[in-house]
Amino acid sequence: MDLQDAQNWLLGFLDEFSIHFQKLPGSAIFLRYVKSSYQNDPVRSAVELFLFLFAVRYLLAPKYSTQKQNYVTLSDEEIDELVEDWTPEPLVSPQTAFEEAENEKRPVIVGPTGPKSKLLNGRTITNLASYNFYNFVANETLKEKAIQTLRTYGVGPCGPPGFYGTQDVHMKTEADIAAHLGSPACIVYAQAFSTISSVIPAFSKRGDIIVADKAVNYAIRKGIQISRSTVRWYEHNDMEDLQKVLGKVTKEQAKKPLTRRFIVTEGIFENVGDVVNLPRIVGGWIELKLRYKFRLILDETWSFGILGRSGRGVTEQQNVDAAEVDMIVGSLAGPLCAGGGFCAGSDEIVEHQRISAAAYTFSAALPAMLATTASETLAMLQTNPDIMNQVRENVKTMWSQLDPRSDWVRCTSAVENPIMLLVFKAEVIASKRLGIDDQTQLLQDVVDETLANGVLITRLKSMPRAVYASSKDDVWQLQPALKVCVTSGLSRKEIERAGTTIRHAITKVVNRRR
Repeated sequence: MDLQDAQNWLLGFLDEFSIHFQKLPGSAIFLRYVKSSYQNDPVRSAVELFLFLFAVRYLLAPKYSTQKQNYVTLSDEEIDELVEDWTPEPLVSPQTAFEEAENEKRPVIVGPTGPKSKLLNGRTITNLASYNFYNFVANETLKEKAIQTLRTYGVGPCGPPGFYGTQDVHMKTEADIAAHLGSPACIVYAQAFSTISSVIPAFSKRGDIIVADKAVNYAIRKGIQISRSTVRWYEHNDMEDLQKVLGKVTKEQAKKPLTRRFIVTEGIFENVGDVVNLPRIVGGWIELKLRYKFRLILDETWSFGILGRSGRGVTEQQNVDAAEVDMIVGSLAGPLCAGGGFCAGSDEIVEHQRISAAAYTFSAALPAMLATTASETLAMLQTNPDIMNQVRENVKTMWSQLDPRSDWVRCTSAVENPIMLLVFKAEVIASKRLGIDDQTQLLQDVVDETLANGVLITRLKSMPRAVYASSKDDVWQLQPALKVCVTSGLSRKEIERAGTTIRHAITKVVNRRR
């Protein structure tokens, strides 16, 4: 067959194929579509042809088994031997002798945890170990409001906020907090601890940079750990060291791909009791946040409801616009005597958390009763500032009994902080040669002695070492401390009497040690 015969045969075949194809239903529409598509956009026709051929190839490809065994087969004897040799790690480490002794003497409160609480053994003691700063526990108006909400909404929503757990009281609480802080939006979480530990990994991921204070609380450390971000620590509340760390990070990242960068700190530090120097971070003469292009996450768990004229926190106390702080995280379970936590910021920051924050997405919503209680206590602080003044006066009274008059301890807390942390003075530690364990034992003896004299206080519990810290790092060491929680539910005379009891107990215990 020569070339002319081949061409004639091909033309005949195409004509015959065209005749049979045109007899198919819808063939005219298909041909018209192909012609118009090719004339208007030939690239589109090429892409469609490629996709069609890919689909045909995929459907005609041979099947393969997903059950193929790619592991070593063990005999029953080998399996039994491995099981016998395997020793599971305990879920909880065994108690030490100190912990066992502490648990045996742990007091049990019967009934509400008010300023005067009743123990299981029948004794009535002065309670300076609970966060009932404003004595909201004894407020009858709050009780009636909580009971009414409980009867209307039930105990809990039994569902995550993003599904069917959100109720109108949750939306009201979010609006109340946002209006109180002066922030565009707010989101409410069901647990205070998991709020900050979910906010951090919702925004900071692997490869991002977090610069954090060495003294931040355990919840922040867990959030940093979950985020798997690169962490740089700066000395506690040292703005000069913070500037050095920020400058070093900026220099290291200058020629690397752009990453998200965060400064994480607290308003009132849970483990020290002092207050952050916020103007130096966000708007002082250094302008660290803006200068080095970092976002700021501020944990106001212990400062919201405490600091400022109306309890708005460290931003109000230090005259910093809340809009300068990218994320303000706080608790509704401490000073507000409710439950849950919140994060306030821009609309974009809040909406992002509704779909990416683990504690919000995968946890049941906050019970309506606690949301209502938070709104009510927040309104009381706004309308009645005398409530806060009473606490501050009692704090001053307790300070006058302990810090300047004791030869053994000093208070590391800020003067506005109702949680007073008392640590041994440096000269006492040196003269008595007290290690960390020695200090812990002495402070526990002080707690037992004060309880024997009718006053309940507690200790600052220890925390794990810094995340990602190696043995070569200069890790910040938590100093053992007594924790005294001042409340407005006690009179000035009762505060003075309790302070004297604590001071005498410290003197008695320390003098017993040779």
